[in-house]
Amino acid sequence: MGFLNALLGRSTPVPPNLDQLFALPAATVTLQVSTRFHPTGTAAVCFKAAEGGGFAQLREEVDGLLALDGGKYSEQTDTYGFSWIIRRTDPDDLEGLVTDLHTVNSTLVDAGFGSALLCTVIAFTDGTRPLGLVYLYKRGSWYPFAPAGTDRRDNSLELQITSAIENDLRVEKDLTRWFPLYNAPGL
Repeated sequence: MGFLNALLGRSTPVPPNLDQLFALPAATVTLQVSTRFHPTGTAAVCFKAAEGGGFAQLREEVDGLLALDGGKYSEQTDTYGFSWIIRRTDPDDLEGLVTDLHTVNSTLVDAGFGSALLCTVIAFTDGTRPLGLVYLYKRGSWYPFAPAGTDRRDNSLELQITSAIENDLRVEKDLTRWFPLYNAPGL
């Protein structure tokens, strides 16, 4: 960080570390043992579509891959205009799910659209309540999101989950960055 940035209070953003997704299976074991939450087999990558020919060509390639995958992926656009690439798999195949998510993310990064990546959400449940573990690309950190109805979240559960996974995943310390992702795929 340069002197001027330090003087003005600017910080250097954490570069996305896509390999942090591979820490999820170990954290999931901890999560299952300590809280009874288990993966549902659904996860999604969220990104903001860019304008221009380069991104349009990448979208055509992604759409072509989605069409060839035998139904493993789907795509939706939310009310804010963000695109979600959704992957559904057997709940016991978390390693495969993480590998597929990493492939989607790497494809966007390798094509020069890493700045368009917003987050990845992996869905969990304890049989009655949904839970999402969210990876923030621009922060290089994770946080739990526990929806508790329309526009409500279970902050107590989120803090409990944080306590359970903080030794396995880099948890976002700034709670104001724990954005609600109501209606995220799988939640």
